[in-house]
Amino acid sequence: AVKRALPADVAIMVAAVADWRTLEAAPEKMKKRGSAPPALRLTENPDILASVAVHEKRPKLVVGFAAETEQVIDHAKEKRKRKGADWIVANDVSGDVMGGNANAVHIVSDKGVESLPEMPKDEVAAALVERIADALVKSGSRSR
Repeated sequence: AVKRALPADVAIMVAAVADWRTLEAAPEKMKKRGSAPPALRLTENPDILASVAVHEKRPKLVVGFAAETEQVIDHAKEKRKRKGADWIVANDVSGDVMGGNANAVHIVSDKGVESLPEMPKDEVAAALVERIADALVKSGSRSR
């Protein structure tokens, strides 16, 4: 679905897609059989962020997100390179950020790291949109 939306000026990949899925779907309800849980065989889900970053109709700006519990900036830098994203917006989820009203994020790019202070989540979103718009204006972006 994402690839069908290309070309685009920017891809903002905010969804936390599961890394894994079951290899096969059960054709019917799985009944209890004793006390042991059923064995599930897993397979990796496609990496949507990485596939958009290398797509022939790649957007000018590809933004990914990283929810980290330790070494937030180091892990975000590594993820940006590994996925081919222009920016990774990282936050520390080791506290009670999930479900809360405030957040602090780090924008990791090839220019370095910009750390935004803790603020209401809607203000974080507005700050990100402002920076994305500025980046697109500076790049003279037009969909390919």
